[in-house]
Amino acid sequence: MAQPVIEEFATSTFKGLLNQCIHCGLCLQACPTYAVFGTEMDAPPGRIALMRAASEGRIGLADFQGSFTEHITLCLACRACETACPSGVKYGKLVETARVAIEHRRQPGTTERFARWLGFQQMMPHVGRMKLMARFLWVYETIGLQRVVRSTRLLPKPLRAMDAILPPITPSYRDYSRPAPAIGPKRGQVAFFIGCIQEAFLAEVNEATIRVLQRNGYEVHFPKGQTCCGAAQMHVGEMTQARELAKKNIDVFLAGEYEAVINNAGGCGATLKDEYFHLFEDDPIYLEKAKRLSAQIKDISEFLVTHLNVPPTGEVRAKVTYSDSCHLRHAQKIVKQPRDLLKGIPGIQLIELKAPDRCCGSAGVYNIVQSDTADAVLDMKMADIAGTGAEIVVTTNTGCHMQLIAGVRRAGLKAEVRHVVELLDRSYAAMGRRDA
Repeated sequence: MAQPVIEEFATSTFKGLLNQCIHCGLCLQACPTYAVFGTEMDAPPGRIALMRAASEGRIGLADFQGSFTEHITLCLACRACETACPSGVKYGKLVETARVAIEHRRQPGTTERFARWLGFQQMMPHVGRMKLMARFLWVYETIGLQRVVRSTRLLPKPLRAMDAILPPITPSYRDYSRPAPAIGPKRGQVAFFIGCIQEAFLAEVNEATIRVLQRNGYEVHFPKGQTCCGAAQMHVGEMTQARELAKKNIDVFLAGEYEAVINNAGGCGATLKDEYFHLFEDDPIYLEKAKRLSAQIKDISEFLVTHLNVPPTGEVRAKVTYSDSCHLRHAQKIVKQPRDLLKGIPGIQLIELKAPDRCCGSAGVYNIVQSDTADAVLDMKMADIAGTGAEIVVTTNTGCHMQLIAGVRRAGLKAEVRHVVELLDRSYAAMGRRDA
């Protein structure tokens, strides 16, 4: 047998993961890119076949840099195939390894190198800079320049894609220098993972999360020094930087004593809870620390469903549909909890989507670098949402939130997009008005 030219695929661990796949095809209908293209090479079995060929030396470097790279980079890494798979194939680990191998061998152009340096190194790890950029973009939205830019379509495609997912910005930010006190009897203290894009562009979600935790008796701490989780960097194979960010977060959150470390974004939570293990497989010290942090990480819906000490009784009369975050559902296996929280709010009429687990097309930076495919995936999602007649589309992840706002506008729907915790916050606010 020929030796593989891609050493990442030569390990026994990688080959063992590949051999779990029995090519039964049960994952095909779960795969969003298979739904778009209808070709097995753009579905998990085809991509795994390509990886197996590379591991066995049947794919040379030219093929690797051609068709192999094309099919792998078209993957959303939503991991819906893992939920559908009867054999327990760890597809997320496989595609992550493939992407790292691709990044090690490709030569990005000057523009892409600059964009990566700016976004992944100079912006996302520094939330203050992200907030400053958000304030500039708030001006861009407020003075009407965004409407002009969108009507002319003169921006290059990647910038058009970035503008399309830009949410209405409210540039009002909390002072995180002191904890937020519990309201009523104190039942414990938790740490809150602020995030980067969430805090800069969807600060109202963080505010609602903090208020709901306070209403349920928790003192909320904001450990200084926390940074971007590293998910976006991992999605494109920037593993060295992802490790640096992970080490900072691990050290910061393990330095305190908390009942839990609360996160409100499905993708960030999956990274903090599950993906840090893979970053430190060769570092036993940080691997052990990553395991300790993982045990503390709780998605806000996961935490609240068992710690809802003050049930929401204020009415929020609305027809609602819930769109699962891929990484909350398929990686963290949190499916029922957000729905239970929504059902517990008086006045909410929850209408399920036909395919609630189907990806919306966000997938980190996928909706920017693969915007045509992302739009095709989004259109299918929006057709499903439109069929419910929902007035509010609920989600639990930053990228999904922004993508669905773009989708509502793109589909011409009269619906708002909200995080599940924002509806809980509305119910608590209604309680206060009722009791006043």
